[in-house]
Amino acid sequence: MSTAPNKAPNKTMATFGYPATLIHEYDHWCVLLRPAQVTLGSLVLACKDTAQRFSDISPAAFAEQATVVGDIERVLGEFVSFEKMNYMMLMMVDPDVHYHVLPRYSEPRTFADVEFVDAGWPGLPALGSPTATSDEQNAALLERLKELW
Repeated sequence: MSTAPNKAPNKTMATFGYPATLIHEYDHWCVLLRPAQVTLGSLVLACKDTAQRFSDISPAAFAEQATVVGDIERVLGEFVSFEKMNYMMLMMVDPDVHYHVLPRYSEPRTFADVEFVDAGWPGLPALGSPTATSDEQNAALLERLKELW
């Protein structure tokens, strides 16, 4: 069952700080800064459709996803110079359709005087080991990603 885009943020978007963490909004998707930076440039890609199964998002959301993913990889490629990109659709705690977008790299990256290590490289992302960042550092990261968009 496909659904129309949600006019209000869904619970998952709110959990990840929408609208304060919003980097870019599309008709059917929002790109949010992931507050816990597992790797530098960790994002949440949240579908605005009212759907808790991937198969239930609208055909328009599926179509738009190609553009959104292209934009994400262009921006994070410029910003982080990632070696691999992981899109993790977990939806166990936050049930609305969304991905955790994690740029992956073998050598540490630095931003705002913070060193970001990919603690899981070359295996699974270390979701439980994010780099500690302050509100000010996250605000700087959010602004930089918005500029690159």
